[in-house]
Amino acid sequence: MVIQKGTIRLAKYIEIIDYISSESKNKNIKAGKKLPSIRELADKFNCSTVTVARAYKELELQHLIYSVPKSGYYLVSKHFNESEGDLSIDFSTVLSDMDIIPYDEFHHCIDHAMKIHKSDLFTYGDSQGLPALVSTIEKHLQDYQVFCKSSQIAITAGSQQAVNILTKLNFPNCKKNILVENPTYDRLLQNFKMHDMNVIGIDRNFNGIDMDKLEMIFREKDIKFFYTVPRFHNPLGSSYSMSEKKEILRLAQKYDVYIVEDDYLVDLDTSSSNDPIYSLDTEDRVIYLKTFSKILLPGLRIAAAVLPKFLMPSFLTFRQFSDIHTSTLSQGALDIYIKNGMFKMSKLRLKKTYADRMAHLKKICNDFEPSVLKANIPDTGFFLSLESKNPINFDKLLVALAKKGIIIKDARECFLTSDNGINLIKISISRTDKQKISAGMNEIYNYFSSSSAIV
Repeated sequence: MVIQKGTIRLAKYIEIIDYISSESKNKNIKAGKKLPSIRELADKFNCSTVTVARAYKELELQHLIYSVPKSGYYLVSKHFNESEGDLSIDFSTVLSDMDIIPYDEFHHCIDHAMKIHKSDLFTYGDSQGLPALVSTIEKHLQDYQVFCKSSQIAITAGSQQAVNILTKLNFPNCKKNILVENPTYDRLLQNFKMHDMNVIGIDRNFNGIDMDKLEMIFREKDIKFFYTVPRFHNPLGSSYSMSEKKEILRLAQKYDVYIVEDDYLVDLDTSSSNDPIYSLDTEDRVIYLKTFSKILLPGLRIAAAVLPKFLMPSFLTFRQFSDIHTSTLSQGALDIYIKNGMFKMSKLRLKKTYADRMAHLKKICNDFEPSVLKANIPDTGFFLSLESKNPINFDKLLVALAKKGIIIKDARECFLTSDNGINLIKISISRTDKQKISAGMNEIYNYFSSSSAIV
């Protein structure tokens, strides 16, 4: 804060947030309407554009505004007054539902971890992870058919950190390029672009990937590793069959390519026979990633990476000189949470919730004409996707839906190239109940069935 003339003056970015809030409540800015540009607000508040960008980013994270590439920022909610109710239908967030995540139980575990690991908080932790948690996760992973030794497990601040480290390491195959499914997790793509990585894409749709194309890429494109989300793909929602997983692994072994398997939603799977690629691997070819943030508290930022023995030393060396280790307190709390059986109970609750939501979605989308929107709905998970027969004008779509209080992500961000030929809509139901799912999906369908829709 800035002290001025004996009074406390709010930081500029908070002043800007309050200003947008006031303008919204006074109806000077309406839902779906463009907000003042960053430059305009910088001049108005006599501050830098960086400060305005920070304010807008805060509002965007709260899903109160959204951005349209090359256009600007727009208001989502009709007002910011939470006491008047949440008017938005949020199909954009990947965060777990606040009403069903185990906050109270985990809070208890944090308090207990403070007592148990008090001395550990006054020193740097192990780069590999808290030994107690590593041992617990070794046993825990067996529930997913991932059998490994504790010496192969590294605890990271989320799966994305693990992927960041892997991109920088030298692999035994001495190759340089990274292969990803196209589309894929948008933040990972942005990260690759920021670090100027050599990334190649292979098209993935509702029916999976072309194995002949995969073989050609493995053979000709100098691929170091293939980053894949076999289960409940983000953004498609679909999963590979066991035969597809076996073929991917066979080709990786044949052409000396490693696989980075991101199994972020394994805990929601209702099938007991849908084993990961890692379970099929006999040649230390697969690196397995399991996050605990998605179905617990997103701010927890804990994931486990199961690595081949030859990668562990270089992985930990890089980790040590980047951020040293993951929070000891968070690791200790997760260790207690798993050991006490709380994780399994929470998983059952979440599994039922999301299976019910997807079943509800299937009933709704059964009434959709495939010529208007084709739906790809898994049995559970966070994501489903809708496919239009024509390329989508996202700039118009995002604004039109926001006017009705519906927030969706710009699916172009999930593709390697954001051209005008994308016809996919990404829907997340992680924080959307059945009533809002019904209202939001029907509004989306009506938009595309209307003659006024420009696609």
